[in-house]
Amino acid sequence: MKKIVLTLILTAASTSHLLADEGMWMLTDLQKQNEVAMTELGLLIPVNQIYNPDGIALKDAVVHFGSGCTGEVISAEGLVLTNHHCGYSSIQQHSSVAHDYLTDGFWAMNRSEELPCKGLTVTFIDQILDVTDYVRQQLKADADKDTNGTNYLSPRYLREVANRFLAGQAITLTPGHTAELKAFYGGNRYYLFLKSTYSDIRMVGAPPSSIGKFGADTDNWMWPRHTGDFSLFRIYADKAGQPAGYAPENTPLRVKKHLTISLDGYREGDFTFVMGFPGRNWRYMISDEVEERMQTTNFMRHYVRGARQEVLMQEMQKDPAVRIHYASKYASSANYWKNAIGMNEGLIRLKVLDTKRAQQEKLLARGRELGDDSYQEAFDRIRSIVEQRRPALYHQQAIQEALVTALDFMRIPSTAKLLNALGNNDPAAIRQAADTLKAAADNYFAAVPYPQVERLVGKRMLRTYMEYIPAGERISIFDRIDTEFKGNSDAFVDACFERSIFGSRANFDKFIRRPNLKQLEKDLMVNFKQSIADGQVAAEMVMLAANQDYDDAHKIWVKGMMDMKLADGQPIYPDANSTLRLTYGRVRPYSPADGVEYATYTTLQGVMEKEDPSNWEFVVPDKLKQLYQAKEYGRYALPDGDMPVGFIIDTDQTGGNSGSPVFNAKGQLIGTGFDRNYEGLTGDIAFRPSSQRAVCVDIRYTLFIIEKYAGAGHLIDELTIE
Repeated sequence: MKKIVLTLILTAASTSHLLADEGMWMLTDLQKQNEVAMTELGLLIPVNQIYNPDGIALKDAVVHFGSGCTGEVISAEGLVLTNHHCGYSSIQQHSSVAHDYLTDGFWAMNRSEELPCKGLTVTFIDQILDVTDYVRQQLKADADKDTNGTNYLSPRYLREVANRFLAGQAITLTPGHTAELKAFYGGNRYYLFLKSTYSDIRMVGAPPSSIGKFGADTDNWMWPRHTGDFSLFRIYADKAGQPAGYAPENTPLRVKKHLTISLDGYREGDFTFVMGFPGRNWRYMISDEVEERMQTTNFMRHYVRGARQEVLMQEMQKDPAVRIHYASKYASSANYWKNAIGMNEGLIRLKVLDTKRAQQEKLLARGRELGDDSYQEAFDRIRSIVEQRRPALYHQQAIQEALVTALDFMRIPSTAKLLNALGNNDPAAIRQAADTLKAAADNYFAAVPYPQVERLVGKRMLRTYMEYIPAGERISIFDRIDTEFKGNSDAFVDACFERSIFGSRANFDKFIRRPNLKQLEKDLMVNFKQSIADGQVAAEMVMLAANQDYDDAHKIWVKGMMDMKLADGQPIYPDANSTLRLTYGRVRPYSPADGVEYATYTTLQGVMEKEDPSNWEFVVPDKLKQLYQAKEYGRYALPDGDMPVGFIIDTDQTGGNSGSPVFNAKGQLIGTGFDRNYEGLTGDIAFRPSSQRAVCVDIRYTLFIIEKYAGAGHLIDELTIE
């Protein structure tokens, strides 16, 4: 019955043309549910050129970049285009005061200059298999072992089922190749993704931050935008073209598909589509869950991250070395700090809670009309769960933002083995544990080279945590702060750095020569870290107990919403979960407020208009100004002679789509998605096509920077341009 219902849902979605630009669609369903709507909107190629399970298609040039972005292969020799902010940590990895690639940019003028990026991966999706029937069979066969009734969503169980399926199909995974089984539609459908992951990835090119991050925090999540948010990397493989770790003898990957680039641009109303790996969204939340998100996760991201960033920015502006070290951490923090602010503002401004309440009341009324009380029971259960877990979630988010994410000095290595050895008074075990701890401490001190900054951040974060969590509810270390330091958290942080064995290299070296059990048991940083861990566990246990029936209630609620939308002729699609999706729409302007109209594209003139040499966010490189003044744009200029920079489309995107290729109706690359607009930040919870836009770098600006600004014409020669 479920299979029949889902088929009807997908068929209905294919006929709902007016809303077809909403949805993060599975590639496997395009031909069945989207091809007609996409063609009517302007698609000029058959969808089997986008996704073809039996052949090569555009999908084979779209990659998962790192673990949280998207990239696209743009040359036959494995050249990958993604966002500057997606490559930011790798750019930072290679930067120093002597070679400040964040400030100056980087361009490899030949293959020998391309820089290996430790820890960076690029993943291709080789196959997508609908294994729903197989998974249901396994769930049924294992029902007697599933005492909690949770196997249908259990990652551990789904990994086991994936392995069974592979064995049954005689599929052997070689190094670099993996399989991932995921649930969709609340566990009503399952897909298996076969992947190839390459780990020898080398940095090829990146503009200076004055181009790649132009506008920085001020312009982040905003439109109009004038940011050249792109960077270039190359995939390397072994001699057989297979994934392999870095080796000098590895060669650029000869890919099976790379994208063709169009210089024809776009016009308002043109059809576009995007492929990428959107991370998470929550379109089926009830209103109580939206309020919970606003008052816990978004609240803490806003105020705690804001406090930390204020300290970091002050210190980063004082010292170039500090700036380089904290650049990626700051950027990562600031990104979803502003997202949280904008989302809360938008949820209020657009009255999303009222919309959610109306939707849920409609479903509850439908249940009453059908004589089906399961929706009401699921709704009541979810409300009860939210009420029970909210205080614990609030505290958990405070711990996470103020004490886990923010405090690098809390990444001190574990002392558990040494504590155990000292407690047992075992000399051999003590020596072994001490040697292990020393090696870990070497890595720690190398990773946290600015204790003076950590001390300032620590003081600010503890004061911030105390501001939002009242006495008596705080983690246990505050008992010691209250008694030993008279409640002075600043004095406690100072003592951590002055007295802890991890407070300085000298302190650690002195301790490790003669490890002492009592000293280690009372060590301030060790106790602080353990207290944080205990606080996390306590909060998680409360939430675990409250959430015990959430998945089942949510599954029923989602099914009800799907059935209701089906009855109304609306399209249905699964929430984002970091799997490859397609979204489509048009190049469209928008009006965020009365009397305010935003056009569909920006030009280099806007960069010059925003220039402010006294503000690091809006510095314009001299060479870019020279090119602008000379109008030296080559073949990348608009017909009127202007240089395009960015444009907006009304596709349905979220975090993880950063770096996604933007295609025209012919399937040619016209840009790279990198952001959303401020008015559309509610989109993770409620999509509003009238106000939600994806912000993209025009491919012509990317190529202009590569060729005219960087002088890296050899990279242009690799590309297929029409």
